[in-house]
Amino acid sequence: MLFNSYEFIFGFLPITFFLYFYLTSKRLMTGAKGFLVFASLFFYSWWNIVYLPLILASMLFNYSIGSSLTKEKEHKKIDKKSLLIFGIVANLLLLGYYKYANFFIENIDLISGSEFTPLNLLLPLGISFFTFTQIAYLVDSYRGETKEYDLLNYGLFVTFFPHLLAGPILHHKEMMPQFDKVSNLAKNYKNIALGIFLFSIGLFKKVVIADTFAVCANNGFDVEDTLHLIEAWATSLSYTFQLYFDFSGYTDMALGVALLFNIVLPINFNSPYKAKDIQDFWRRWHITLSRFLRDYIYIPLGGNRVGSFRIYSNLLMTFILGGLWHGAGWTFIFWGFLHGLALVIHRIWSSLGFKLWNWLAWFITFNFINISWIFFRAEDWEAAMKVLGGMFGTGGVVLPLFLENNFAFLSSYGVVFEKWLENISGNLETDIELLLAFIFILLFKNSNEIVRNFKPNKKIAFFIACIFVFSLLSLTKESEFLYFNF
Repeated sequence: MLFNSYEFIFGFLPITFFLYFYLTSKRLMTGAKGFLVFASLFFYSWWNIVYLPLILASMLFNYSIGSSLTKEKEHKKIDKKSLLIFGIVANLLLLGYYKYANFFIENIDLISGSEFTPLNLLLPLGISFFTFTQIAYLVDSYRGETKEYDLLNYGLFVTFFPHLLAGPILHHKEMMPQFDKVSNLAKNYKNIALGIFLFSIGLFKKVVIADTFAVCANNGFDVEDTLHLIEAWATSLSYTFQLYFDFSGYTDMALGVALLFNIVLPINFNSPYKAKDIQDFWRRWHITLSRFLRDYIYIPLGGNRVGSFRIYSNLLMTFILGGLWHGAGWTFIFWGFLHGLALVIHRIWSSLGFKLWNWLAWFITFNFINISWIFFRAEDWEAAMKVLGGMFGTGGVVLPLFLENNFAFLSSYGVVFEKWLENISGNLETDIELLLAFIFILLFKNSNEIVRNFKPNKKIAFFIACIFVFSLLSLTKESEFLYFNF
């Protein structure tokens, strides 16, 4: 079930909301939690009920391991560190089987010349997110940073539907205490207003903005062989903005839905395209993933406590693994390598005391991110290189026909005058949309900043009603959020 679907908006969400608070109003606290777990599992199963046993088995396994790690007496027979390693390895094997088995088989075939049959596997939704969430729980349990919560609380922590499919990646301490807080068991009308506000903004970002950019982005990557200079840049920028508004929209909707239940999820997105260096970008983009990579990979590898060479190696390793987490493909691995390398260069540059003008720092950072997204989106290495080649002029330069009279002399330099952005089904409106996107992300406050001073009033209610209705009218077809694929 998708946040941007009629079934969710008019069926699942209101029914779940009213039944949950009905149960809490009757002091049926255990029943309310149990119902929310059931509703979340129903939400997950809507996509494919075949994988319901998978998430249930994963939860039971990790709860058992985590509970054992919090009980010192359990470790007279089994070494605590060995138990942790067993739990982590089991989680990674589960993730690896569903997400990376075919990638491994393809590369074995390529190297050995064999022809192993790929496994007929469909990637379970949210497996990367609920696996990382539970690995974090196991490590925190090993460190003595968790309490011995009961199975119902743990199930709610893992399955709570606003974060289940695409994050944020949570720590137990951010979620578990909130469900036991007495004040959270009654409807909070300010949270309801704020939740509807965030959900409506997120829905607008997804169905009106992101899905509009998706047209040119998808068309461009489908015809990468024919892209000329302007079309290639329009393709890359369209995907850059599609991904931005798609993920930003999902994050707003997730935070908004959670607030309806008085649950505050951690901020996961904070105007990343305003970043003036790559380190700042990763403090703003998918914040909870960055935190996981830092706390559970980079720091255990030695973090900043080792020599410079080791620090640079740790950064590269962390982001290569981060790229692999996003997808089973060499393009994702290379994307992670690029970001790791950029962080190494930034660290060296900063240590030498060099600085750039703010506008130049932003320009370099944004263009690096825009170019690196090509490897994130392309189906394979060859497709990525064709789009990149087009961006650097290998496909020639085409200008719109109405400029021919004034700039005909450019024809002698190989410039062609044809229908504008024809290969990607774009037009002059595409240029306006890209310009507006730049203005929106650079000059406007983001939803996190707006929320800090949020005060419900008639003007805000009217504004939200307008964008909500407009978004519903634009919801002609359901489209998955891009991060559902990871």
